[in-house]
Amino acid sequence: MNRYEQDEENIKIERRRTFRMNISFFAVFTLFCVLIVRLAFIQFVEGEELANLERGENKRAVPMMPIRGTIFDSTHTPLAYSEPSHSLYISLYENYGMSNGIPTAGRIEMNLMAEKIADIFTKYGDKDAPEVTAGQIIEGLDLNYSKFGGYVPRLIKSNLSDKEVAYFLQNKDQFKGIQIIEETVRKYHKDTLATQTVGYLFKYKGAKDDPFYKKISEQNSEVGLENPGLFYQENENVGFGGLELQYQEELRGESGYQLIPVDMRNMPTGPGELVPPKKGNDLYTNLHKDVQRITEQAITDQIKALRTSGRKESRNAKTGYAVAMEVDTGNIIAMASMPDYDTNVWESGGVSPKVYDEIKNVYQNGTIRSFFPTDQTNTPESVVLLGSTIKPLSVLIGLEEGLISPSSVYTDRGYAEFGRDGRVGNSGGAVMGRLTPREAIRRSSNAFMVDLIGEGLWNRYGSSKAIDIWDEYMKKFGLGVETGVDLPNEYRGYIEYKNEKETALSRLAFASFGQQGKYTTMQLAQYAAMLANKGKRMEPHLVSEIRDSEGNVIRKIEPKVLNEVKFNDAHWDLVRSAMATNVGTSFDGFPYDFARKTGTSQQKIYPGKGQAAVTVDNGVFIAFAPRENPKLAVAVMIPEGGFGSVSAAPIARKIFDAYDMYYGLDGTPKKQKANKEK
Repeated sequence: MNRYEQDEENIKIERRRTFRMNISFFAVFTLFCVLIVRLAFIQFVEGEELANLERGENKRAVPMMPIRGTIFDSTHTPLAYSEPSHSLYISLYENYGMSNGIPTAGRIEMNLMAEKIADIFTKYGDKDAPEVTAGQIIEGLDLNYSKFGGYVPRLIKSNLSDKEVAYFLQNKDQFKGIQIIEETVRKYHKDTLATQTVGYLFKYKGAKDDPFYKKISEQNSEVGLENPGLFYQENENVGFGGLELQYQEELRGESGYQLIPVDMRNMPTGPGELVPPKKGNDLYTNLHKDVQRITEQAITDQIKALRTSGRKESRNAKTGYAVAMEVDTGNIIAMASMPDYDTNVWESGGVSPKVYDEIKNVYQNGTIRSFFPTDQTNTPESVVLLGSTIKPLSVLIGLEEGLISPSSVYTDRGYAEFGRDGRVGNSGGAVMGRLTPREAIRRSSNAFMVDLIGEGLWNRYGSSKAIDIWDEYMKKFGLGVETGVDLPNEYRGYIEYKNEKETALSRLAFASFGQQGKYTTMQLAQYAAMLANKGKRMEPHLVSEIRDSEGNVIRKIEPKVLNEVKFNDAHWDLVRSAMATNVGTSFDGFPYDFARKTGTSQQKIYPGKGQAAVTVDNGVFIAFAPRENPKLAVAVMIPEGGFGSVSAAPIARKIFDAYDMYYGLDGTPKKQKANKEK
């Protein structure tokens, strides 16, 4: 290597050394900057907290109960609301346990105080309130700290009477560690309106294993250290049904909490700093209190009338369900599951075994759920076979598939035969003669549906594909899928035509006239609205808007089309005009032309263990009005009610009349018109 090359190499080495030194100096400088910033943060931000730790002190956040938002109807009448109440808490400040099996002085003192508090509850508490004993107070105090940290105030009693509050405030110095905290108690409309739809509250400790609350717990645990108000407490009442559950996060708001100074043993060293709660949002629903009340009363009266009518087919009617849904918006004006009950029994976040036994068959919402209404085995569920209400859709399918035309003529002999030995008759064996599709719907011919639609699909597509085609049509009309209603735990229905124990031909034959699928009243109402608006499956809405505690609208629910079925307009018109089934005197004097279809589905039930099966008739009815400019669709189900025209149609008439009174089927509320005429 010559001298020139050697100099070049030395220069490169020197540059690398300089670069490394610069990097080292920069790293050291950055480290010193971080240390200086951290020292300043500790000095000025965390100084007090660290000083407290050095003295054995810290602060713990103890959530207080949140203030739940209100659920209103469309007239701004509260259906569920929170009333102010007072609760008694006790904070522990020393060892109240046992020492070698012998109570400590603190334990003896606490036992005596518990007895005194129990006596005060007996003397000054509401006479109807459950008794609170000294033993229950000691148990709730958790003196062994097995459930709660020492700093957590123990709830002794909620919803204190005015006399109890006054006594404890006046004699606070006699009860070490007691606090009177203002909270709220949940109340529901005195007329038990839409109880199953509104829902109820349950203790979080009994609800936290529900998937809904597991998810919330996981989400809130990530931010809980920054916002203690998001944490749920074991004894907090939370939504566990209906709108209370569906909109839990909107209604709850945020807990207030106390920042309590504690020592190294996690025992409180003094009073806490109170951070007030943020009130939950309010729900404004589409339910109308008067239409809802009339609907519930109509079902109750009708069940009583059916049971005392002397007709064998309706003497065992016990339950009834109805849904009224606006055709163009999807707004739910009324949703009734009867009998109902007083939701205020859940006020304490639970019910006694005796009360649960009384309400267990009525506290669920039968318009969207499937459950048995009695203890008997296999009694009719809250969902039933649709019967002849499916026939408008059956004819639509036949028209769209080209199995029939609007001018097709079928000779009804009173029955239809299929396969080797399949046979289905019309109701009462009626022989209807020559029928067009329009007449087949109006007169409700089972034979027409079986021969031309059910067997027609089977002949065209074969076994499995024909079933799939039928299933596809059902789901497009919301039968066998969730309707999207804003309520939890919606039942999708029981699809019997998928049961391969029967032949595909048999399943299609029975499906064509409504004997192969059990659906909810909500699904039936959505289906009726689709017939009314020519194929738009509207998402049903109970809530119209959500407002904050200041009344500001933070979310408005707009109409939503879930899917649209585009059929030939002439086919829609044919089916809608054919929905003119005879409903007897139920709609005498009704001032509007309206479309309707009755149904009487048959199901086998087993009255009791070891007893033979019997066949019962379920009353089903769908309608919309007016026929040419539909405003409202109604669906009614009466299990074991007999013929739909007799059992369900009268209820629908009262619902239409109520809607006409307060909204106007022609756009003018009749109540408003009557007031103007006065």
